[in-house]
Amino acid sequence: MRAICLYLHIHQPIRYREYPIFDVSNNSNYFHDHYDGRQSNERIFRKVADKSYHPMLDLLERNMSKYPGFKISISITGTWLEQAEQWAPELIAQIRRMVANGQVEIVGETYYHSLAFFFDLKEFNSQVQRHSAKIKELFGVTPRVFRNTELAYNDSLAKWAEAHGYKGILAEGWNKILGWRSPNYVYRPAGCRHLKLLLKNYRLSDDIAFRFSNRNWSEWPLTVPKYQRWINDDCLRGNLINLFMDFETFGEHQWADTGIFDFMNHFIPSWLKVYDNKFLTVSEACDLMPPADEISMPETITWADTERDLSAWLSNSMQTSAMNDLYNMRDGILATKDPGLIHDWRLMTTSDHPYSMCTKYWNDGDVHAYFSAYASPYESFMYFENVLRDLGYRLSTYGKQKTH
Repeated sequence: MRAICLYLHIHQPIRYREYPIFDVSNNSNYFHDHYDGRQSNERIFRKVADKSYHPMLDLLERNMSKYPGFKISISITGTWLEQAEQWAPELIAQIRRMVANGQVEIVGETYYHSLAFFFDLKEFNSQVQRHSAKIKELFGVTPRVFRNTELAYNDSLAKWAEAHGYKGILAEGWNKILGWRSPNYVYRPAGCRHLKLLLKNYRLSDDIAFRFSNRNWSEWPLTVPKYQRWINDDCLRGNLINLFMDFETFGEHQWADTGIFDFMNHFIPSWLKVYDNKFLTVSEACDLMPPADEISMPETITWADTERDLSAWLSNSMQTSAMNDLYNMRDGILATKDPGLIHDWRLMTTSDHPYSMCTKYWNDGDVHAYFSAYASPYESFMYFENVLRDLGYRLSTYGKQKTH
């Protein structure tokens, strides 16, 4: 058997607006701006829904109806679900149908797409529990496999996942860690007895996610026969091909006019027409395949930037200051037991916020700028800190006056 694990991550942050110092103590509306505003959450969500969520979910559902052996795994953040419930509930209904058909598995993660694991374990646990409860409420299932925000992973996280009953966990299959080994096997994390580790085949994943539309790429255009030949060749290094990527790859990062949807429409049946070829969910891969070896990652690995570490979010003094200021507020914020105040604070833990403060150059810097809703990293930091000032004001006056 040769199998593909296709895992797609669905996320949209709830972006804080351009929040001036003059609003501190006067206006605690951090996230809702005019629909035509530059970083309007509603405008961005509806745009990406039209370009990516609707056409790609339609494509997946059609292929699942045609090919019962076609299965995928997805993770969905709580911030995406909140926006979809408000502006596109039909997307949730469509995912619910595919989950009920047994062809979509939902992977667990943090509700707010945060890096809380590296700052406050109690907060991390709370966000994972909230996410699991939301997935159960909307889709009737409980995640059995976990992925951390930005695929951030280390040995400590694996031990946490095993202790909390997960059967598997996802991570980046980075050459620096793997060495001579291949990502095309199931592994056992160091220090764990039962947990399975699935590693992203980053080369084959990035051929679609990043290089598909690049006309300067020596392999452009990427055709189905060419790509399937590459997968066949890579199966000589192990029969499990983990294709992990953002859902927005399809239609948003790679626009429809690149041919990305046509490519997927032809690739799915082309792979399945070979008798021994399968699509597996991440749980099925964990159940069917024994670990080939033990992998240790004492240092944190992510799927972002060329360094594949946490530097996308914590490489400069603005980012570290912002995160330290934020998490230092947690105990006081939670002590109020005010749902609105707590939710506003937790929305600020979303990893997209420090990501937009990154000051890297060259290709990584271009990617950060593309995904940022702000004119510069410095403006992002300034507005973020202004929001924290207002959260601090609300906390200091809690019980005397309550603002929203």
